[in-house]
Amino acid sequence: MAKAVYLDHAATTPVRPEVLEAMWPYFAEHFGNASSRNHAFGWTAAEAVDVARERVAGLIGAEPSEIVFTSGATEALNTAIKGVAQAYAAKGRHLLTLATEHKAVLDVYARLARKGNASSAGHHEGCAAELLPVDRNGLLDPAALADRLRDDTVLVACMLGNNETGVRQDIGAIAEQVHARGSLLLVDATQAVGKVPVVVQELGADLLALSAHKFGGPKGVGALYVRRRNPRVRITPLLDGGGHERGRRSGTLNVPGIVGLGMAAELARRELLASGERLRALREHLESLAAQQLQARVHAADVERLPHIANLCLPGLLDAGQKAEAMLARVQGQLAASTASACSSASLEPSHVLLAMGLSPAEADASIRLSLGWNSTEADVERAIAVLAEAL
Repeated sequence: MAKAVYLDHAATTPVRPEVLEAMWPYFAEHFGNASSRNHAFGWTAAEAVDVARERVAGLIGAEPSEIVFTSGATEALNTAIKGVAQAYAAKGRHLLTLATEHKAVLDVYARLARKGNASSAGHHEGCAAELLPVDRNGLLDPAALADRLRDDTVLVACMLGNNETGVRQDIGAIAEQVHARGSLLLVDATQAVGKVPVVVQELGADLLALSAHKFGGPKGVGALYVRRRNPRVRITPLLDGGGHERGRRSGTLNVPGIVGLGMAAELARRELLASGERLRALREHLESLAAQQLQARVHAADVERLPHIANLCLPGLLDAGQKAEAMLARVQGQLAASTASACSSASLEPSHVLLAMGLSPAEADASIRLSLGWNSTEADVERAIAVLAEAL
């Protein structure tokens, strides 16, 4: 039986061979703790971490000292949001984000806004967290942002490219409004890094989150960019216990994972433009075949999107009152895809992203996400559409 076509790269990508090769020595041969500065084992590990930090910084146009290594984007986002909420409490407790953000942002905002349980909310209790609406294409209305920004707004969190639809926000325009009110901007670039150019200064990002496993690196490692100047951003650390990462994230560093992130970043930097063009061409081929063979409707087809994500509504399912989730379960031996974010797949609720864009629950339930990666091919795309056509 043929191996299933994997088109769920927005959930995770396979580790690139070059990345695995770079990581391997740091599991056994170079096993030192990067914080052990009294012997060669620690020096070797520390040097590898320094190289990786430079590579990650180089990919996003940052300084190495602005990179904080984390266990992934979820920790990076938690650190940024909770860290800013506490460090800037004197300015205010008002937080803004989009209704289409990842649960790693929405759930943190909900926790900070929750009252009555001091043990869980801690110093962040009582934050006023608001969700901004989007239009039918998933884009933020600039007027809505301007109306909701306040003098006590400390943070606005916004994805560069949505993880379910690929829709790209105009981060530069958003940053101008946010900074005009003296607030900070957190950019979730988890899906964008490694697919499109991401330069923190051009975006106007004060903080930015990324994760290795979305672009050919290993799971369990990511990074948070924290701006050093104009302005110098302060965060209260989420983890205490040793003062690692310049006091911003304590804990023994995952040296093999960090080396893998660094190599993935270096490969992405070298191949970025060519890779982005290849993915875009593959996605356009996929969407064309889907329209012809599945009569599929592409969500947000008329706006700029990340090159590797296609979110499709299938009228055949909609007319029959069926859910895409059930169809994907039937073809799981032939095709790996998803109906929403991997971090929300345990929920039986329709995609909150598609609902926020004005789709009905039935339309959201009849939609699937197909996402491409570094090893996706034209043959993969054609076979995937054929499998879906047969299933329908």
